[in-house]
Amino acid sequence: MPEITVILPDGSEKAVAEGATVLDVAAAIGPRLAQAALAGKVNGALVDIDTVVSAGDEVAIITDRSDEALDILRHSTAHVMAEAVKMLFPETTFGIGPSIEDGFYYDFQVKRPFTPEDLDAIEERMRQIISEEIPFRRAEITKLEAWDQFDGEPLKQELIEELPEGEIISVYNQGQFTDLCRGPHIADTGRIGAFKLMKVAGAYWRGDSNRPMLQRIYGTAWFSQKDLDAYLERIEQAEKRDHRKLGKELDLFSLHEDAGAGLPLYHPKGARMLRIIQEWLRRELYRRGYEEVITPHMYKADVWKTSGHWDNYRENMYFFQIDEGDGRVNDYGIKPMNCPGHIMVFKNDIRSYRDLPMRLFEFGTVYRHELSGVMHGLMRARGFTQDDAHIFCMPDQVHSEVIKMLELVDYVNSVFGFEYTAEVSTRPEKSIGSEEMWDVATSSLKSALDERGMDYDINEGDGAFYGPKIDIKLRDAIGRTWQTATIQVDFNLPERFDINYRTAENTEARPFMLHRTILGSMERFLGILIEHYAGAFPIWFAPVQAVIIPIADRHQEHAASVKKRLEAAGVRVEMHAEQEPMRVKIAKAQQQKVPYMLVLGDKETEADQVSVRDRTEGDLGAESIETFIERVNGQLP
Repeated sequence: MPEITVILPDGSEKAVAEGATVLDVAAAIGPRLAQAALAGKVNGALVDIDTVVSAGDEVAIITDRSDEALDILRHSTAHVMAEAVKMLFPETTFGIGPSIEDGFYYDFQVKRPFTPEDLDAIEERMRQIISEEIPFRRAEITKLEAWDQFDGEPLKQELIEELPEGEIISVYNQGQFTDLCRGPHIADTGRIGAFKLMKVAGAYWRGDSNRPMLQRIYGTAWFSQKDLDAYLERIEQAEKRDHRKLGKELDLFSLHEDAGAGLPLYHPKGARMLRIIQEWLRRELYRRGYEEVITPHMYKADVWKTSGHWDNYRENMYFFQIDEGDGRVNDYGIKPMNCPGHIMVFKNDIRSYRDLPMRLFEFGTVYRHELSGVMHGLMRARGFTQDDAHIFCMPDQVHSEVIKMLELVDYVNSVFGFEYTAEVSTRPEKSIGSEEMWDVATSSLKSALDERGMDYDINEGDGAFYGPKIDIKLRDAIGRTWQTATIQVDFNLPERFDINYRTAENTEARPFMLHRTILGSMERFLGILIEHYAGAFPIWFAPVQAVIIPIADRHQEHAASVKKRLEAAGVRVEMHAEQEPMRVKIAKAQQQKVPYMLVLGDKETEADQVSVRDRTEGDLGAESIETFIERVNGQLP
């Protein structure tokens, strides 16, 4: 039989028989690889294991160690779940079933909502399907054939109707279920390791509140029971650490439908935490050459028309009209971003190359019209404050400014104890700016990361249309990643607002504009901190650093005196003077996760001391007020 040659990921070549599949290529490399093969990648595209390869194709084998493997497994498991639902509830019509982070879901249109007992039955039927090792079979059909095949499935037919004429449509079949799908899938259902159905939720078809409400079943799938158990443990930990739950228990913030969805109200302790973090970061920014500005919460619509938000972001903004009292009625928009105000500050005067770089920062509150279904406590809100900054600089200053930002990122994350990674997003297909500007900006971002010795991933083509960016993703105490800091180059707004500076040759030039946040949304960052520390905050930004607990009424006068002395030294302190047993007072302080409890009895009053109890280490013994103040101050960043 004639042979062809394919190219492997390391650049080597492998000869296989003409008509060979991806699985045949894996077998030609070695029997263990063939056994482990789940799918393939041919010329960069993910394909099924039985896809035929051609001469000169670049072929990679996908195993359970590959980055793409879990997505393929989970999407295959979603199909198995859909088959189980079809077998148990034949009247069901089907929506879509993609893989998502940590799992998958499928949307169903059913006569009644699913119950927990239904999920148990679906899981049991899925196990049966998996045990039968049913193959996933791909077929390609025309649009007309697809329409006929999905007769009685209005949601599927709607998707088919939107496909271009003449496009070849792929479907996958396993057992009693056939679905529209691009694939790829694992070879058969028996390759599914461990799975669990997590919950049911309502979901509008295609996210449109004017469309039917469907039943969405969420699940997760892993290659081993060990991996599934570890994931479920993380989920349990995450539920215990849920910032909404802890925010209520620790009296930090609240959310009120009467006030409006996605608009958190900070209680004294939560407000104090935000201000402590902001004041700490503000001092650091001044030290690093930033200057603070304060800009309005709203502008006339003309500003948003100039910036492009009116045409491209209006659905995410809040607009209203103001009668100016002189016969004019103007449109105004509440700001979703702080950029225009900082640009207007820059443009207020003639700027010279000697003024650059100009670093302007603001803790600016912005408002965005988020859909109700995506809001999640502090993590996704309609009103939030950004630690925003914009740096106006010359092209040859971009590299050094990015270095400075990365140094700040490193310092801030080290203070909070976060490990983090970086990702560079490059020029998308549709973009503005010259090739030279993109090259300068992108190489500046990459070289700054290289100089800092930071590993980073490249997200090709995922930059904004107006410039490349670096995203920083931190890892919390239970292994979850959160995107926080962003460093973004912008060619768009300097052009739209026509800002310039005078060069050394006394000509006009357009500055580069760098957007950056370090914490990102202050609301979201506080939510991350609550969950990362499970509410047991480091002493430097704990809202209450110590609770004074007088043992008896006769000790309260001295306790009040100690409180004043501690407050004068900057220690944030409360006194539990209620007529309650000592064990109750200590339990309350522990429930509030206060770092220190200061117990005062006869001995402590006579010696002018406090008996110090650490929330984790327990009793530390008696010490003077001054020594305790030094203890607290010694833990500040």
